[in-house]
Amino acid sequence: MDVNSSFKTAPLNQSGAPTSLLPLSEAVQAALAIIKRGVDELLIESEFAQKLANSERTGQPLRVKLGLDPTAADLHLGHTVVLNKMRQLQDLGHTVIFLIGDFTSMIGDPTGRNITRPPLTREQIEANAKTYFAQASLVLDPARTEIRYNSEWCDPLGARGMIELSSRYTVARILEREDFTKRFKAGTPISVHELLYPLMQGYDSVALKSDLEIGGTDQKFNLLVGRELQKDYGQTPQCILTMPLLEGLDGVEKMSKSKGNYIGITEPANTMFAKIMSISDVMMWRYYELLSFRSIADISQFKTEVEAGRNPRDIKVLLAQEIVTRFHTAQAAEDALADFNHRARGGIPDEVPEVSLSGAPLGIGQLLKLANLCASSSEALRMVEQGGVKIDGAAVSDKTLKVEAGNFVVQVGKRKFARVTLS
Repeated sequence: MDVNSSFKTAPLNQSGAPTSLLPLSEAVQAALAIIKRGVDELLIESEFAQKLANSERTGQPLRVKLGLDPTAADLHLGHTVVLNKMRQLQDLGHTVIFLIGDFTSMIGDPTGRNITRPPLTREQIEANAKTYFAQASLVLDPARTEIRYNSEWCDPLGARGMIELSSRYTVARILEREDFTKRFKAGTPISVHELLYPLMQGYDSVALKSDLEIGGTDQKFNLLVGRELQKDYGQTPQCILTMPLLEGLDGVEKMSKSKGNYIGITEPANTMFAKIMSISDVMMWRYYELLSFRSIADISQFKTEVEAGRNPRDIKVLLAQEIVTRFHTAQAAEDALADFNHRARGGIPDEVPEVSLSGAPLGIGQLLKLANLCASSSEALRMVEQGGVKIDGAAVSDKTLKVEAGNFVVQVGKRKFARVTLS
C-alpha cells in the first residue's frame, strides 16, 4: 500500500457496509509509516489507515491489544519486539492494553507444538504474572498502559457460556491451522482443550473491543479468530499486526528461555552486553531491525560503513550499548563495555561469584556443576573436551581431573567465572 496516497479503500462498519472514506493527513501517513516499520504483515492495511484517520478526526484513541501468557517468570529481548511496537503506538497517543493471559495459560497455547502442552497450575501462573508487567514497564510507559487479566471475562463464562462461544466457530476452521492440520494428518493426539485456545484468545478481543491486535507471526491464526468473532458479536473487526520472531543467540531457533538462547531483559548489564556481542555479524542487522530505536537511515549508513571496511564489531558495540542503556543505564553500558574489553584481553571480571565447596579432591565435572558454571556434569565434561574450561587461566583438557583443595578462579566459556574455595 502507498502511504502517500490521499484516500484508501473504505473499511467495513459493524453492519458490513462500507464507511465513508476519510482523507489521510500527513500526520496519519507519518504515523502509519512508523507503525509499519519492521512488521511482517498489517491486515487489513486500508482498514487500519481509516481507523487512524477516524481517530485523528474524533480525538478517540485506538485500543491496541497485546496478550502474553505468563508461561515463564521472565521476559527476554524476543518479547520486546512486540512491546517496542506497542510503545510506538503509545507514543502516537493510542491506548495500549497489556493483557496477561492468566486464564488461557491454564489451557496452554498449542501454537507450533507437535505434542499437547501441559497446562500450568494457577500457582505457577500467578507467580509468573507478578513479574510480567513490571518487566514490560521497562519498555512501555506504565502510566499510559491498561493492564488486564483475561480471567476477568473468561471465568464468568462458565460451562454454558463456553458452549455458546464454541457454537460460533467450526471444527473445520480450527483445523485449518497448520500445526493442528499436521498433527491430525500424522495421527498425533490433539486434546479438545487445545481447540478452545484460539477461541478464548479471540474472545479477549471481543471483551476488550480492540481495534488492533499485535502478535508474533506464529500467532496470526489466533489473531484472525479474534477478528472473526468480533464480526459475529456485531463489533467492528480489529486489524492485525504481526511482528517477526527474533532468533536467539544461536541465530537459528527463535529466542526462548527453554532453548537457552535468550537475552533476559533483567539480566546483569555485563551479561546482556556480552551476549549481544556474541551474535554473528550477519544476525546483528536482524537485531538492529527489530530491537534498535535508531532510524532506518542510521542503520543503512552503518551497513555502508561496514561494506567500506569498518569493523562490524564497532557497530555491534553500539547496538549492545543501546540495549543495555535501555534496560539499565548509560553508565552501566559504559562499564559493561569496559568489562567486555577486559575479558577479551584475558582478564578476570571485577565481580565474580564466590563459591565454597567441600569433598576435595573433586572431579572437574562435579565441581563445575556444583559451582553453577554448568547445568550438569555431562555438560561440564563436554566443555572440557571443547577446551572451554580454565582454572586460574590454565586450560583444562583432562576430563578425569580431580581438583585438590584450595582457592582458585574457574572459567567456563567466555562469560562464566567463579572464585572457588574447595576444602
